[in-house]
Amino acid sequence: MENKIKPQRLLALDIMRGITIAGMLLVNNPGSWGEIYAPLRHAEWHGLTPTARVFPVFMFIMGMSTCFSLRKYDFRLSAASLFKVIRRTVVIFAIGLGIAWLAKVLYGIYSDRQIWDIMTDFSHIRVLGVMPRLAICYCAASVLAMLLSRKALAWTVGLLLALYSILLLAGNGLEFSADNIICRIDHAILGENHMYGDTVGGQYLKFDPEGLLSTLPSIAHVLIGFLCAGFITGTRDNLQRTNSLFIVGACLTFSGLLLAYGIPVNKKIWSPTFVLTTCGMAATLLALLITVIDIKGYRRWTPFFEAFGINPLFMYVYGTVFAVLLGAIRIGGKSIHNIIYSDFLTPFAGGNATLASLLYALFVVVAVWLVGLILYKKKIYIKI
Repeated sequence: MENKIKPQRLLALDIMRGITIAGMLLVNNPGSWGEIYAPLRHAEWHGLTPTARVFPVFMFIMGMSTCFSLRKYDFRLSAASLFKVIRRTVVIFAIGLGIAWLAKVLYGIYSDRQIWDIMTDFSHIRVLGVMPRLAICYCAASVLAMLLSRKALAWTVGLLLALYSILLLAGNGLEFSADNIICRIDHAILGENHMYGDTVGGQYLKFDPEGLLSTLPSIAHVLIGFLCAGFITGTRDNLQRTNSLFIVGACLTFSGLLLAYGIPVNKKIWSPTFVLTTCGMAATLLALLITVIDIKGYRRWTPFFEAFGINPLFMYVYGTVFAVLLGAIRIGGKSIHNIIYSDFLTPFAGGNATLASLLYALFVVVAVWLVGLILYKKKIYIKI
């Protein structure tokens, strides 16, 4: 039988969401992809940079939020609960496709093609990405959570990671090549015209970091967040919550780093060690934030991130569309992005292109935050 304790509202969880969304916008919108400070870069292949920890933290939080939202259905599969999950899944996935379509249309306006041809040409739209991955993992984790007990979910996490590890080791999954099983499956099902392209070691390849096969460990990722939410819903004592999260966080992180000697930590293939390590770090971060914010009461610095955290998915979607508009709309032959970065921020930074690139990313974050601030002040909550 599930615990009926009503969880005390934690400001720390909203702040963690906000930090994550602000971080995603920061690392996704540099002034120039060729001019980025090292901590804001993704590892070329194996490895874990600060940037690579942002998206998985959000997936961990999604797992926790899924636990909170399914409580009102008593974690039971019903027509109402299934309808909610499917509806939200379709909406999130459709938004992801919509953003990809919008970008293609806006950038294609300046080509020689007719606008109608551009709008109706879906032959080169990337099918997967951040939003579609969130949608698929949310759906799978929600259904599993309503069908299985907590103990069975823990076993499911282990089985998913073990199965994926076997597939990686048997299918050349640790190498960046066309023979990689992840790449082969995506090419066979999606087609290279609907995939993300990447360059590693000077080799360009259509290799999607949010591909179909790597969705398996991503589901496990969300389920770990769901299970960790049990430490929040199972007690009202914040000290007990933090102790449990610190212990689990340390165990997961240590396990991921130890197993990395066999399967390296790699975001682009969403390796099992990447799942364990980043989930462990996320649990530890949440424990730290609960200690600082909800136990110690240090909250003066939180409103900025709370404006992102109360409408996380909306803020990410708005920020992504805003960035697309800046890059696509041209004035005098130059995009607004280039005007701000090259004509204003680079001279302001004394010709330091890397600093100007960071300033541009911060500009996007602040511009999006201003909209979030209005919603925050007016207590407007936009659920996706």
